Amino acid sequence: MEENLIPQETNDQNRIVPVNIEEQMKTAYIDYSMSVIVGRALPDARDGFKPVHRRILFAMNELGVHFNKPHKKSARIVGEVLGKYHPHGDSSVYDAMVRMAQEWSMRYTLVDGQGNFGSQDGDQPAAMRYTEVRLQRAAESMLMDIDKDTVDFQLNFDDSLEEPTVLPTRLPNLLLNGSSGIAVGMATNMMPHNLSEVIDGCVAYIDKRDITVDEMMHYIKAPDFPTGGIIYGMEGIKSGYHTGRGRVVLRGRVHVDTKSSGREQIIITEVPFQVNRDALCDRIGQLVNEKVLEGIAHINNESNNKEGTRIVVDLKRDAISNVVINQLYKFTELQTSYGINNVALVKGRPRTLNVIEIIAEFIEFRHEVVVRRTKFELKEAQKKAHILQGYLIALDHLDEVIALIRASATPEIAKESLVNAGWGLDEIQAKAILELRLQRLTGMEREKIKEEYDELMKLINYLTELLSNEGMRYDVIKNELLEVKDKFGDERKTEITFLDDEVSIKDLIKEEDVVITISHLGYIKRTPASEFRAQRRGGRGVQGGKTREEDYIEHLFVASTHHTMLFFTEKGRVYWLNVYQIPDGEKTGKGRAIQNMIQIAPDDKVRAIIDVKDFADKDYVNGHNIVLCTKKGIIKKTALEDFSRPRQTGVNAITINEGDELLEARLTDGNSEIMMAVKSGRAIRFPEEKVRATGRGAIGVTGIEVDDNNDEVIGMICVNSGDTTRTVLVVSEKGYGKRTQVEEYRVTNRGGKGVKTISVTDKTGSLVGILDVTEKEDLMITCKSGIIIRMPVGGISELGRATQGVKLIRVEDGDEIAAITKLDESEDDETPVIEGAVVEGAEGVEAAGETTGEAGNNEDAATGEAAEASEEGPDNN
Repeated sequence: MEENLIPQETNDQNRIVPVNIEEQMKTAYIDYSMSVIVGRALPDARDGFKPVHRRILFAMNELGVHFNKPHKKSARIVGEVLGKYHPHGDSSVYDAMVRMAQEWSMRYTLVDGQGNFGSQDGDQPAAMRYTEVRLQRAAESMLMDIDKDTVDFQLNFDDSLEEPTVLPTRLPNLLLNGSSGIAVGMATNMMPHNLSEVIDGCVAYIDKRDITVDEMMHYIKAPDFPTGGIIYGMEGIKSGYHTGRGRVVLRGRVHVDTKSSGREQIIITEVPFQVNRDALCDRIGQLVNEKVLEGIAHINNESNNKEGTRIVVDLKRDAISNVVINQLYKFTELQTSYGINNVALVKGRPRTLNVIEIIAEFIEFRHEVVVRRTKFELKEAQKKAHILQGYLIALDHLDEVIALIRASATPEIAKESLVNAGWGLDEIQAKAILELRLQRLTGMEREKIKEEYDELMKLINYLTELLSNEGMRYDVIKNELLEVKDKFGDERKTEITFLDDEVSIKDLIKEEDVVITISHLGYIKRTPASEFRAQRRGGRGVQGGKTREEDYIEHLFVASTHHTMLFFTEKGRVYWLNVYQIPDGEKTGKGRAIQNMIQIAPDDKVRAIIDVKDFADKDYVNGHNIVLCTKKGIIKKTALEDFSRPRQTGVNAITINEGDELLEARLTDGNSEIMMAVKSGRAIRFPEEKVRATGRGAIGVTGIEVDDNNDEVIGMICVNSGDTTRTVLVVSEKGYGKRTQVEEYRVTNRGGKGVKTISVTDKTGSLVGILDVTEKEDLMITCKSGIIIRMPVGGISELGRATQGVKLIRVEDGDEIAAITKLDESEDDETPVIEGAVVEGAEGVEAAGETTGEAGNNEDAATGEAAEASEEGPDNN
């Protein structure tokens, strides 16, 4: 090893000491790398800052450049930071400060800049002599209480000043703004997040210390980037939250416009985080020239700092916009992936942290800050109370004190005399008494001193209790976090979309019941069920959907956001869609074209929808069937398991004969009785077992005989035999309806004509709907005009099957009922019942009660039952 030894001369005795060059280089390199890791490249897990950012904010705070003070020149701040705390290049300080002021770089900016701070197109900021800065409000929340001994200070580079080792931040900055840096042998890349979500996560952690990562993801759903965009897939994010290492795929936001000439344009309104808009346009142009991208005629970047991102891509006349958008995602930075690498300094050592550990470090630090702040405030309060106590003693012996002071030759003698007077005063109190202004000796001032002393004693008692009670301290932390959320919280900028194979993402979706509506022209949306208020029978209804004049709500039903919807079309195909994927819309909104949600043929339309609870539950899937019926009376049963493998293009559910259409689909458990009703007012009841199970491609068998070409099946229900809580509800197109006991319909074989279910007259119109209901449910009726009324089923009369029924809703001339559905009334128990609510712009109508039960003649009806003589009409509010 002699060749590896180099001589090293010592200063004391000129001795030559052999040193191993390998060991020397290793030691020197480790020292250098630790200096870079700790002092430059990695953020602290507590306040989320690297030293340069911490020093900039501290220097600005020391200069008093607060959010409510005038801006100061950037060069002044940079000089302050360089001269006092950060002996590096001025560009490194200025670049870091500029980034803290850029809205497209920081999710929550910490510096308020005035002047040219660059742009998202890669334009450089102006020189620091031209720009001005001051602190943002959020930054001041990070510096709050720094003067209350909340954090440790260290000497600066020349030992002339002190600087904080960490900021006592109230914001979990490491998660909010993220961080990126390359050290020696390691790097960090942390994503920004939404403040409201992170605060909710911190509060959840305080409430439950053993919270799991999956539970935490109910609060902190995914990163939230300052430039918006759409997160594409959650698997990599979930991995990042669990292990500290993962991947985020982010897409820009685009939509398609049509010009007056008929040509389409792709408008890019948001680009992924840290993507240069000009570079993106140049790349698209280059790919067009290389014939990699086809269908693009022209591209123009119309973005600016005031109105935000707008990149216009003009398409050629024969180009398909969806194809071009997918090509842009594939070949350009319009889709970008980011590696999650959560490395931060914990107690001076680099560690890879998962999301729970990051929050735990922040909460532990906040607890330390609260303890130190409380001790400081208690100490200061005790000091002040001690002096006030001295004042009160002096005021109690005022004449003696004045005489004693007057008799003293010097202040020192007066102080000693006060201490030795026997009133219990110490030197601090005696000195304060000697400095007391004469005006404080008045009676009013004495009362003020007493009140101030009492208030201080209350504060001292509170602070003492706070130091002895850990639960109180965590309540303080929680309340301060919620204050920060109220002050700085905002909505997410980045949308989250999930890949089809991510089953577990349902855990991230709030489970709630929603009303799903599909219009006649194929527009779909979901709305919270609580937005529909209950009304009494005969009410005027509320506006349920603004549609085109020729459009109306055709399907309306309730499902949970965690369920899967099966859409059956009139041509016999079935498509899959998760409920949470259906766009959320207002009750009066139009919704989104269903062709954009599922790949349905242009000449086909949705006729029936089934709500499936859980395809992953094998017992549930194996224990259920799907029963289908057509307008011509065909019935078919297929195992639910045959529909458990979703395909994007859909599959055949039933083979439809020419001239027929699929009408209805129902989920059964194998023990049901099937009832089918036809337009002319007949219904049939037969056991489900009479229909043998067949595969998806089968035609089916006859369920009910439909002889007349003008007659057709209007609905099918499946009821469990022996369930006496359910009744059969039928509704006619002119708003008449009733409930009838299931047992009134005798059980027959399938394929018969059935029996009368409602007496059809000109006044009632044809039969339009049949449902099985309980008294605990509500009925929702939709007219073709868009009017919707919701009423308790219990308020609908129970009559014989051969009667005409009572009027449920007033139907205007030319209008008719389009759909009926049932809701569980418990969905909005707190919703007030509004009787006869009138649609905006509609005139009040008098009560609609009338005698409507007329006994019908039928060979199967032994007796006709008359309806109630009159019904109480609604009040017009």
